[in-house]
Amino acid sequence: MSAIGNKEIFSRNLRSLMERNGKDRKQICDDLNFKYTTFADWYNGKKYPRIDKIEMLANYFGVLKSDLIEDKTEPSNVTDFDEHYMAPIVGTIPAGYPALAFEDIEGYASIPYKDAENYFFLRVSGESMINAGIQSGDLVLIRKQSSAEYGQIVAARVNGDEATLKKYKPQGDTVLLLPENPDFEPILVRAKDFDDGYASIIGVAIEVRHTL
Repeated sequence: MSAIGNKEIFSRNLRSLMERNGKDRKQICDDLNFKYTTFADWYNGKKYPRIDKIEMLANYFGVLKSDLIEDKTEPSNVTDFDEHYMAPIVGTIPAGYPALAFEDIEGYASIPYKDAENYFFLRVSGESMINAGIQSGDLVLIRKQSSAEYGQIVAARVNGDEATLKKYKPQGDTVLLLPENPDFEPILVRAKDFDDGYASIIGVAIEVRHTL
């Protein structure tokens, strides 16, 4: 992972493309109908734009979305490569004890699925899933869905506002959210809580991307 953050990478790439194309902030805001103060936050690395805004900027400059969000030395020629679909990285989910899940977008990563709106990445914190090959700091690709099959690894919300990454095993009137590390205890949730909305499945894990 780059030593600088995703917001800073975006800011640097944006500034570089503006310089290459002789564009200033006011002109871009006028051309794309962006709010100037919002664009200034992107330009200064204070905030990260939504994927639709990134796509507008990529089309505007004639580059790939990855040329705005990835740490590259030279932009690609948009005609030379197939476009990747992007899913947001929406913050950290614990693979230990549950904690509040914050959906603070920290960046985007490419996925091979056209229906990108149905996917998102969560960054893992904790070691309760290490025997499933999921380590602290990894990115887990989640497919949004409200149900899961026995034994699937899910991102689940429990106790009203807490989220965790565990193996899903319903047993009668109880749902076990099981760790893959003997040092951690299972989380027991009443099946009724899933019906009442006090607990829910956020999505199912389909891919893990390790960090070095």
